[in-house]
Amino acid sequence: MKLTKIVPKFIEKHNPRIGLITLASDFRIEKDFNDIVYGKEIDLFCNRIQSYNPLTNETLKKMADDIPKVVKNILPDQKIDCIAYGCTSGTIAAGYAYIYEKVNSTKPNTKVTTPITSTINALKALRINKLSIFTPYTDEINQSVINYFKKENIEISGLTYFDIASDLDIGKVNPDYLFDVLSKIDLSNSDALFVSCTALPVLSIIKDLEKKMSKIVLSSNQTLIWDTFKQIDFKSKVEGYGELFNN
Repeated sequence: MKLTKIVPKFIEKHNPRIGLITLASDFRIEKDFNDIVYGKEIDLFCNRIQSYNPLTNETLKKMADDIPKVVKNILPDQKIDCIAYGCTSGTIAAGYAYIYEKVNSTKPNTKVTTPITSTINALKALRINKLSIFTPYTDEINQSVINYFKKENIEISGLTYFDIASDLDIGKVNPDYLFDVLSKIDLSNSDALFVSCTALPVLSIIKDLEKKMSKIVLSSNQTLIWDTFKQIDFKSKVEGYGELFNN
């Protein structure tokens, strides 16, 4: 038998790499990322982090302790350009600085974005100061969300919520019903509507909501994807997912 050894030729330059940390119980966020990333010169790599139900500030904060282990297993020993931490209320509970530190303990010099910090960036880009909020959360989590925005000098005009305590149940919300609920929120005293939680099926209905309500609509996954693209300096146009992507 003849053996032939051939020297491999490796790729010299790779696409920008996004690492997505998603809750173990999240049905939605990977779908939303894939819908927008598909067909673009971006490589997306996901890993799931253990989550705890019912959702409380304590359990959300506890979840972040596992970030180094989860990040380590996203292309071990390889460079990731940006890590997106896929939990809005979890970022508020743990704090962005803590999440950034945990990511970079495993992958140094890595950019980090989260749903809530990306939403603040989006509000600044759109010059929005008065906001209505919709969440699926319980009152405990809602108060944390409201306080976070207030500390960022965002005026909250109103809060509407489902009062769901389990992330698994949040992911089962019917998108048609959600559209009906959101479209009936009074935004007359608000510049925009923010729909919190990466598990809610919001991204696909944002364009129609904006058309019906004549207001800007933001969601956790939408702002997270938008900000991730900013972090990796991806400038190609994204259409069909809200006014935010025009900024």
